[in-house]
Amino acid sequence: MPGNKYNCSPGPGTPRTRLERLLRERELRKFNKSLNDGDTELSSNDPFSPDSENSTCFNDEESLDSISAGRNSFDGSKQRLLVVANRLPVSAVRRGEDLWHLEISVGGLVSALLGVKEFETRWIGWAGVNVPDEIGQKALTKALAEKRCIPVFLDEEIVHQYYNGYCNNILWPLFHYLGLPQEDRLATTRSFQSQFDAYKKANQMFADVVSQHYEEGDVVWCHDYHLMFLPKCLKERNSKMKVGWFLHTPFPSSEIHRTLPSRSELLRSVLAADLVGFHTYDYARHFVSACTRILGLEGTPEGVEDQGKLTRVAAFPIGIDSDRFIRALELPQVQDHMKELKERFAGRKVMLGVDRLDMIKGIPQKILAFEKFLEENPSWRDKVVLLQIAVPTRTDVPEYQKLTSQVHEIVGRINGRFGTLTAVPIHHLDRSLDFHALCALYAVTDVALVTSLRDGMNLVSYEFVACQDSKKGVLILSEFAGAAQSLGAGAILVNPWNITEVASSIGYALNMPADEREKRHHHNFMHVTTHTSQEWAATFVSELNDTIVEAQLRTRQIPPILPIEVAVDRYAESNNRLLILGFNATLTEPVDILGRKGSQIKELELKLRPDVQEPLKKLCDDPNTTIVVLSGSDRSIMDDNFGDYNLWLAAENGMFLRFTSGDWMTTMPENLNMDWVDSVKHVFEYFTERTPRSHFELRETSLIWNYKYADVEFGRLQARDLLQHLWTGPISNASLDVVQGSRSVEVRAVGVTKGAAIDRILGEIVHNKGMKEPIDYVLCIGHFLAKDEDIYTFFEPELPAEAAAPLRPQVPTPARTSVSKLAVSKSASSKSAARFKKQRSMSAIERNTSYPVVAGGLQCSMVPERTSLHEGSSVLDLQGDNYFSCSVARKRSNSRYLLGSSDDVVRLLRELADSSS
Repeated sequence: MPGNKYNCSPGPGTPRTRLERLLRERELRKFNKSLNDGDTELSSNDPFSPDSENSTCFNDEESLDSISAGRNSFDGSKQRLLVVANRLPVSAVRRGEDLWHLEISVGGLVSALLGVKEFETRWIGWAGVNVPDEIGQKALTKALAEKRCIPVFLDEEIVHQYYNGYCNNILWPLFHYLGLPQEDRLATTRSFQSQFDAYKKANQMFADVVSQHYEEGDVVWCHDYHLMFLPKCLKERNSKMKVGWFLHTPFPSSEIHRTLPSRSELLRSVLAADLVGFHTYDYARHFVSACTRILGLEGTPEGVEDQGKLTRVAAFPIGIDSDRFIRALELPQVQDHMKELKERFAGRKVMLGVDRLDMIKGIPQKILAFEKFLEENPSWRDKVVLLQIAVPTRTDVPEYQKLTSQVHEIVGRINGRFGTLTAVPIHHLDRSLDFHALCALYAVTDVALVTSLRDGMNLVSYEFVACQDSKKGVLILSEFAGAAQSLGAGAILVNPWNITEVASSIGYALNMPADEREKRHHHNFMHVTTHTSQEWAATFVSELNDTIVEAQLRTRQIPPILPIEVAVDRYAESNNRLLILGFNATLTEPVDILGRKGSQIKELELKLRPDVQEPLKKLCDDPNTTIVVLSGSDRSIMDDNFGDYNLWLAAENGMFLRFTSGDWMTTMPENLNMDWVDSVKHVFEYFTERTPRSHFELRETSLIWNYKYADVEFGRLQARDLLQHLWTGPISNASLDVVQGSRSVEVRAVGVTKGAAIDRILGEIVHNKGMKEPIDYVLCIGHFLAKDEDIYTFFEPELPAEAAAPLRPQVPTPARTSVSKLAVSKSASSKSAARFKKQRSMSAIERNTSYPVVAGGLQCSMVPERTSLHEGSSVLDLQGDNYFSCSVARKRSNSRYLLGSSDDVVRLLRELADSSS
């Protein structure tokens, strides 16, 4: 696969695979960092710079990489990064009609991206204030521009419905496993739709601002659950925009997420992004599982695939700017704070908790665990102190006010119980500390308690470790915090709900030997200083750039959309047309892949779409048009749907054939061995009984086990076991094909494919109609399995060896050399016959008998000897411009063109029918 080339000529060291490209990108980041650390001018030494000795060069094969030059463009400038978040990294305070005061905000995302120097970063978000007047908006926009910030102005009603309503009262609790609001359910249900409408409107407003400031080549990085609708909005405006989305909270299991009424719409909106990132693998796995179970899409190791479009899903653990904390410890004001704290708590071990006063932070549980520790360890009562910093948040919400009162009550009770006139065991602060005071507090702490009930990451644990290089303090960390995935090796992991376990861990941490403390700290410190915020952002953008390259490569392999007007014009100009139509998912109503609303019953009882009946009838009545409906379905299903039409029916992948006014005949090879059917049937019955909502179909030449509506993951496991049993048992020595669909397993005799049968089918049709004029137009449409796509290549004109014309022209040329297949006829030479027999050996088996065969309760006759070798292919006089093969909703296909759904098939048949009439 072509990729970024770092040498001027391809060689052994040229990165070709995705992993090689990303590894090389990582080395380049280290190289650039070393230059920056040495105060070297990056622009003059950048290996991407045109004047550099290591200048990047591209050959023709690598032209796709020009869409993604990694971090830097060819002029040596940094790649622009548009960071789109609900809130800007600054808080605005109005001091006059046209005067604003700006302050840097606090928060994990802000602190993570402040130290990122590799990109030219622009922030887009809400300033946190309502600015209804135009003068104030212009003044704030100008003030924010100096900070490289771009405001999105939201009115009070939007903020109330979108931010306070849908984001904080619905999405935030759900993503933290608190569930949807339970109180006053009727009111919540009534207001839910208005909140969701406001959420979508706010996301559209963000998209408007992004579109105004977007420049080609920019990376747009959307953040958090506030903007789940944004990737779709951006892609609808510009499909080539590089869009990434990152979630900073947990993503719940699919069973939790599926309770959300707007679950599908939000998932599909996020999937519009090119790269979706999470803090941990667990969250990424839950997201893929939700897309699989709720949307019915295919989850892969790389992400989520939807009809050939892959959205990459990966884990990117966020970090901090660790150097900022390490350097801060040397500052005089921090040293003064440290000295003061050591004197204040001399002779006592210091335990620290720093949290927002939030339901998910587990502050009450933490304090109760500390109380239990004091109860069980009287000797420690005068030797340990817990400093709990609880930063107030959402103080106007009743639930948070209740939590504040609860915490104060517990702290007062414990201090009254274990305190003395000169000292209390818990020091509780309802406010935030400035950066220097916080660093000093981290540095003097002996044990840090991070006991979140559920947390996306929690960077407090990282900040504590960064400030502990001298003291080597112990970190007690909740296993439900995302940081547990990263710092689990050196921290003591606890279940915050288990008060006894946390109390025991406190005792273990306070009594831990120095050598163990040092080893644990070393693990954590190495991770925190290596996985920095700069590395996090650079890795995400690097992966996003590479994802775009691979998406472009995949797009090259996707057939173009069928130019319906061209197909209709060619149809009208031709004299003898052949239309080959699939049935299921082509001429039938689309069904819900997850089996809701009775769609499983609908699929088992396949019915022709009502809106396709009229145009199909018109086409059947055209004497110059021959229609074949070619399906894997049973003959009885074909009879029920097409008995009133003048067309040809080819059932069970073409193994049975009849004109609607005639009898069924078989095109099966006479020596077809079907002794394997009973043993395979027993296996399919066994797995059907043990896989709820699965079913199997018994046909004349094949058996199909379908688990489309079963639980996706369980069905996949069962299919794997079924295949393993088949290969080692019933079919181990049989001449059979096992065809795996997206959620089905089919066992059929070798050679039973649509392409293998089409030659004999055509021969019978030609003989029956007494066709004198060669077929000069073929339209083949279907949602076929990959095994059956040989039907597309059957009709491909055999181009001369010296020609290098593509098989999938974007737009057919007006005139093209006619490639005739008339060379093989009834009197064909043995040499020509041998050539064709080699090409389509299975479809060229002679039938020397003519006798009735009873199969499935229906009488059918063998194809008589009157159809000679390759009579089907002998009547084709097909120009390349008059052949249209179309896959329906299957982007990975050998067909020339693509139709999005059966709705597009109906539109095409209508226009063909109008042209015909």
